[in-house]
Amino acid sequence: MRAIPQQFVRSTVGREGEAGTAWLAELPRIIEDLLEQWKCVPDGEILHGGVGVVVPVRRPGGERAVLKVSFPHPGNVHEPDAFLAWGGRGAVRLHERDDERFAMLLERARPTTLAQAAAGTDGDGMLEAAGRLHRRLTVPAPPGLPRLSGQAGAWEEQLWRDAAELTHTLPRRTLDATAATVRELGAVQPDTLLHGDFHAGNILRADREPWLAVDPKGYVGDPAYDAGTLLKARALALLEADDLHKAVHHALSVFADAAELDRERVRRWAQFHAVRAAFWGRRHGFRIARSGPQLDWLTAFADRLGELLGDTP
Repeated sequence: MRAIPQQFVRSTVGREGEAGTAWLAELPRIIEDLLEQWKCVPDGEILHGGVGVVVPVRRPGGERAVLKVSFPHPGNVHEPDAFLAWGGRGAVRLHERDDERFAMLLERARPTTLAQAAAGTDGDGMLEAAGRLHRRLTVPAPPGLPRLSGQAGAWEEQLWRDAAELTHTLPRRTLDATAATVRELGAVQPDTLLHGDFHAGNILRADREPWLAVDPKGYVGDPAYDAGTLLKARALALLEADDLHKAVHHALSVFADAAELDRERVRRWAQFHAVRAAFWGRRHGFRIARSGPQLDWLTAFADRLGELLGDTP
């Protein structure tokens, strides 16, 4: 059995504590059992993301696939449901699932992400490709998936609690606009399947299609909601722009047009994500910075982004 990457071990234990340690101790056996269950053989080194490992495998007959095993967490429950609903339309295909062990056997894509392919470019091509893919992923939601509309009340309550308890630079008009988005767009949302963590790092180069989505959360709600996660991942790349306000709104417009989404809804959800990230970072840190000057800089940047997104271009 190939070794579990140490970086993944450290991050899992740091995030999950004793529960993470216990799960990691069982993970090699889980992988071996699943390989036997699905009659696959390893075909490369074990890779990992933020919350799971990916084992390249060969299925009977030689077809390339990957075995993905995630840490048991509510946020990972509906990933296979999303893949099943898409049926390979804009996303990798689901071959097998083992919900008890948070495991899936998936179509194998290439390791290159859309973010990596777009590095060193102006980003418009990446945003257009992401938008076209998102349009293909916008399908009616299957029953049983969590509805974002059910979280709207908690979102607004948390917004005002954070604003009162945490030190920040967000002006009142930004907080009011974010709360209005939650009330006006969050409470009533369409029955549409959302990726939920849609950004260029979760889009892989493929052979069957140019790009395929991976790592969905499987939510039900407003398709424009996904623009917020896309912008968060793209925002730091826009820092070198001469006019950050113009660059941010241009990026949202390019994506919205390619995805055939309403620009104003995209802007409002993007502001919601930025403000939420600003407060989340202060309470919990970010994956790339848990404390110290870098965290302070990132939260201040999220404040600025939230404010910029309140102004129409």
